[in-house]
Amino acid sequence: MYEKQNSNDHHEEVTLKLHKEELQVSKKRVETADVRVYKKTFTEVKQIMVPVTHEQLIIEKKIINPEISMDLQIETICIPLSEERIEVTLKPTILEDVEVFKKQYEELIQVNETMKEEKVQINTFGDIKIIEDDR
Repeated sequence: MYEKQNSNDHHEEVTLKLHKEELQVSKKRVETADVRVYKKTFTEVKQIMVPVTHEQLIIEKKIINPEISMDLQIETICIPLSEERIEVTLKPTILEDVEVFKKQYEELIQVNETMKEEKVQINTFGDIKIIEDDR
């Protein structure tokens, strides 16, 4: 784009606007993943051998005197018997503490971009003298 200006001394002046691209970097946060953390229970059948005791009643008859009559009164004796029974209880214990957190790391990423810049090019035809004036 250029602008044309007329001055008082009959010279025609043309202004040419030069443009240059500048690199502007911005960042935006995007969601890259979704993480679900959960507990899962696995079952295991465990077998153990536990020794238990129990009592048995053993009655032994010993004949001491065979001549004594069996017509004697029957005597009753009560003998309590016992045994061990297994009780299984499950006690929850803490296996480990698992901490879940986010941590940010910073890294440098190289970005390559081609930028444009306009420069003045002068082509002349015929015998002309050009004077550059850096204002």
